[in-house]
Amino acid sequence: MFSNNNTILKTGDWIKAESLEGELIIGYIESLSSIEGIVKVRVVTSDNNQAIGKTIPFLSKRVKKLPVSNVTNKSQIEFLLDLALSTGDKEWFLALSAELNAMKQLVNGVH
Repeated sequence: MFSNNNTILKTGDWIKAESLEGELIIGYIESLSSIEGIVKVRVVTSDNNQAIGKTIPFLSKRVKKLPVSNVTNKSQIEFLLDLALSTGDKEWFLALSAELNAMKQLVNGVH
């Protein structure tokens, strides 16, 4: 974990960055090297389809941490479940599944 322009970066944070070729990269931090100031980012989406799924190193000062979003509806949770599956994040998938199940139980209790 280290600081980047008054923002603390840590493994698992979602970021956006621009590649040296000017392509937009959105992904999450897989690892950090505080000695070199480098973050390794797993690319989830990009202007360059060939970069998707790859891990790319960036200088920490070239990435911007994305704000944590609050999930508010079923379709958002379902989208994030798909994302958790595609990234292989079992813990996140289970947490989202529990949240979706709680939402379904709440709706069923209202009827």
